[in-house]
Amino acid sequence: RISHFSFRFATIVSVSTDRLNISEIFLSLQGEASRAGQPCVMVRLAGCNLRCAWCDSEYAWTGGESMSLEEILAKVVELGCSRVEVTGGEPLTQPASLELLRQLCEAGYETLLETNGSVDISLVDPRVVRIVDFKCPSSGQDDQNLWANVDGLRREDEIKFVIADRTDYEYAVSAIRRFDLLNKCPVLFSPIFGRLHPSELAGWILEDKLDVRLSLQLHKIIWPECERGV
Repeated sequence: RISHFSFRFATIVSVSTDRLNISEIFLSLQGEASRAGQPCVMVRLAGCNLRCAWCDSEYAWTGGESMSLEEILAKVVELGCSRVEVTGGEPLTQPASLELLRQLCEAGYETLLETNGSVDISLVDPRVVRIVDFKCPSSGQDDQNLWANVDGLRREDEIKFVIADRTDYEYAVSAIRRFDLLNKCPVLFSPIFGRLHPSELAGWILEDKLDVRLSLQLHKIIWPECERGV
């Protein structure tokens, strides 16, 4: 399968010389969402338009290395996995991320995008699975949510709410009802690691009989000592 990717890669990258600011590219297990536990190449772009109070990847707010699409795709091919997630930071603040996502789809990868909910997703290639992380009050950025993104979601996409406390939980439940989110796509509730115990969030979900998925940060459970690259 990888040889097939390599062939497709060679036919695609010659058409673009766009560059992206990259924080890191690495092979890991998917830590969150419905594909948790599955191998995945993580392409983390640097730069973010938000400053969430609990962000666990502040190192990606700035810095990074300028790489061409050719270099990025070559690294993805080298890591030898059929699943790729483009994340950040916030990937969609860099216009060339749209072309990267398109080229990954053309090369035959299962392509995922994690985006922070504040940027228009309508131009993203429709083959990409969009994981939209709408912000709750504890982030300090909930006023930046672009709820118009809900209109473009499909069943294969996912919505995530990172939950720090009961206020966040009630905010997320209110959003589910206001925008009929459970009829749009799967909804995930992720407790902030080390701040809200998963059992407490699980109890709230069960009490309300809420048809959402409890999403734990698996990579932090497996590699608790690592801050990046996992």
